[in-house]
Amino acid sequence: MSFIEINDVVKRYGSRISVDHLSLNVEEGEVLGLLGPNGAGKSTTIGMICGLIGIDSGEIRVGGISVRKSPIEVKRMLGLVPQDLALYEKMSAAENVTFFARLYGLRGALLKQRVGEALEFVGLEDKARELPATFSGGMKRRLNIACAIMHRPKLIIMDEPTVGIDPQSRNHILDSVRELNRAGSTIVYTSHYMEEVEAVSSRVAIVDRGHLIASGSQAELRERAAQQERILLQASPVTDELLRELKEHPRIEAVEAEGDRITLYLPSAQRSLQDVLFICARHEALIASLECEAPNLESLFLNLTGRTLRD
Repeated sequence: MSFIEINDVVKRYGSRISVDHLSLNVEEGEVLGLLGPNGAGKSTTIGMICGLIGIDSGEIRVGGISVRKSPIEVKRMLGLVPQDLALYEKMSAAENVTFFARLYGLRGALLKQRVGEALEFVGLEDKARELPATFSGGMKRRLNIACAIMHRPKLIIMDEPTVGIDPQSRNHILDSVRELNRAGSTIVYTSHYMEEVEAVSSRVAIVDRGHLIASGSQAELRERAAQQERILLQASPVTDELLRELKEHPRIEAVEAEGDRITLYLPSAQRSLQDVLFICARHEALIASLECEAPNLESLFLNLTGRTLRD
C-alpha cells in the first residue's frame, strides 16, 4: 500500500519550474533512496511532502491524508531530519529533544521516557546535559535525528543526514536507519553518497530537472544499467590533451578525472580497452593500474542525468 502518493505535482519559483508534473509513490514500510543532482527538485519535493512548501498544482497524500487540506495532521505523522542542523546550541541535548517533543504534545512521564529513549537510540544518553555547541559534527547530526524521532513517527524523511561527518558517525546513522525501518517507519532518504543509498534503501527513485526519470529496486535499476560499464585508470601524466582525446572517442560516453585517476563510462569496456591503451601510449601516459567495472547505480545515474551524484 502506498504511504506517500505524489500525483502530477508542480512547483514554480517565478518563471523557473522546480518540480515539473512529478508523480511518485512510496510504499508503506520501505526505505526509498531519493537521488538527483543539485537542483533536481529533491529538497523542494521533501518540503512539499512536509507541508513546508506550497503546492502549485497536483496532489500529495501521506497515509491517505491530503497535505494541502490537512497539513497539521500530516505533520503529526512525520519526522524530518533536515540537511541544515535544526538545534539550539545553548540548550542541552535533552532540552533540545524535549523542546521538539512538546511541539508534538508529549507531556509528563511519557515526555521524559521518549526523550531518554531517543537519546539512547542515537548513542547520546551520556551527553544529555551537555550543550550541542561542544559536540562534534557527527554528534550534532545524531542529536538532530533524536529530535525527529522521539514521537515515533510513521514517516521519517532524512535529507542528507551524513553531510560533513566522520565515518564512525556515518555508520551509526546508517545502522539507525535500518533499525527505524525494522521498527515500522517508512523512510525517505536522500544523499550525495551512492554507497549510502545502496546500503539502506529497498527502492530507489532518480529525479532530474523536476522529473522522475527512473525508479525501482536496486536489482531492477542495475539491470537497466547493464548497457554501461566503467574503466578505472590510474596514469601519469594526465594531460588536457589526453582527456580531450578520450572524450572525443565515439564509444566513450563520459570521462571523469581527479588527479592521476580517470574514470571512463562506455557500453563495452572490453571492446574499447585497446583504443584506450593506444591513446594513453600516444600521450606518453604511464598506466599504474587499470580495472574494468560492471554496471552499478552510479553509472546509471550518470547515464540518465549526464552528471555524477556529487555534481
